[in-house]
Amino acid sequence: MPIRHLFATPFYQDSLADDAFVAELDHSCRALAEDDVAGRRWSKAKGYRGYTSYASLADLPQRDPAFADLVRRLNRHVAAFADACAFDLGGRKLKIDSLWVNVLKPGGTHSGHIHPHSVVSGTVYVTVPPGSGALKLEDPRLPMMMAAPPRRADADESHAAFVYAEPQPGSVFLWESWLRHEVVANAARAERVSISFNYRW
Repeated sequence: MPIRHLFATPFYQDSLADDAFVAELDHSCRALAEDDVAGRRWSKAKGYRGYTSYASLADLPQRDPAFADLVRRLNRHVAAFADACAFDLGGRKLKIDSLWVNVLKPGGTHSGHIHPHSVVSGTVYVTVPPGSGALKLEDPRLPMMMAAPPRRADADESHAAFVYAEPQPGSVFLWESWLRHEVVANAARAERVSISFNYRW
């Protein structure tokens, strides 16, 4: 058909492909959740069901060699994604701006949001019990669709208003930071552990 699909929304999905390293990250994340009293207090005050270091610690790669190793690995993934997005960085590289741990208890969720002041955002999934939920990505055109009819059930994901990316242990997901997304409820009986991050220019 004489139709061009314009304005694609890139989404990167790969894997760390290193089970021993993922197990090391799990240990580091859980140890951090035990030790970070300020993070636990913030999580409780904000109604976060579980633990996040988002507002309490900004130096994870300096605290633990596992997080420093993760950043080195992420740099390669982010560079590949930036190239695929045709970013003209003027010879510079995207740099990590923030990195934080999430330990999501059963029933925990995180409502739709974006990551302002960043270029690329993402999550590495460390522990993913069956049923612990997907990353829900929203079509950025959705607020402007107004009177548009719903899409047929047989339409491919390029026509969907929402896409659900199902993680596995070691999954690396990247997207441009303006893309609205949310963490659906953890329906598993165990905690889901992930590490989220932002890169800036």
